[in-house]
Amino acid sequence: MTTQSTTPTAPAAATEMLIDRYLPRFDRTLVEHTVADADPAATWQALCALDLARVHSPLTDAAMAARGLPDRFARLRGRPAPAAPPARLPLRGGPPLPGWLSLGEVAGQEIALGAVGRFWQPAIEWYDVSGMAPEDFAAFADPGWGKIAANFSLRPYGTSRTLVSYEARTLVTEPDSARRFARYWTLVRPFVGHIMRAALATVAADAARRSSP
Repeated sequence: MTTQSTTPTAPAAATEMLIDRYLPRFDRTLVEHTVADADPAATWQALCALDLARVHSPLTDAAMAARGLPDRFARLRGRPAPAAPPARLPLRGGPPLPGWLSLGEVAGQEIALGAVGRFWQPAIEWYDVSGMAPEDFAAFADPGWGKIAANFSLRPYGTSRTLVSYEARTLVTEPDSARRFARYWTLVRPFVGHIMRAALATVAADAARRSSP
């Protein structure tokens, strides 16, 4: 019996991601992955075409309906009705997502977004980030607010498939708000993970269609 030895190769050099640059320190994170049956070029096209308003599953629809209950109760009490949600929420190539700013992109590899808000409340209060630059987001430290950074990233997986990752990080520095968010996060984390997986599934399915003969 013979054995075949292989020469170890040096690990690939680490590459800083945009999410590392603009929110390197965080107190909560959630990362989901999927493998798309398509090469990175087709998967990047699918990611750039992602419309988050088209990400659906029974659980995501139920979660979004439950998230809107506080606004419905507010309308019953005579408070002004909130604006209707946009019909389209393009990740790229359209108006900014409500409450979010672009943290940039690396073509073919990563798209990153950031938001500031009090997202542990029943009715989320978003900070006005219009006009905020990514560097301003990184430096933002006003008390009583939290930051979210999210990114989609792509890596080759073998010779013809692509690993698609979706990460969401949060940072809440004010102690009382951080405790409130920790309790809130315990409740919503499973739903957030499901929504992230549904978004990844949408990208993977579109990428597979684009790469089909």
